[in-house]
Amino acid sequence: MKFECVCGYVYDEAAGEPNSGIAPGTKWADVPEDFVCPLCGLGKEVFTEI
Repeated sequence: MKFECVCGYVYDEAAGEPNSGIAPGTKWADVPEDFVCPLCGLGKEVFTEI
């Protein structure tokens, strides 16, 4: 599954976000609540499933 930030950044569960310490295959529900978008700095609450 993929989740998009309001700024256009897409979190892909298959890819994870290694630069933020999130391993490939990490489900969105398992991403820490304090995760912020690597592009704009907004939190998980602004992401929507795409």
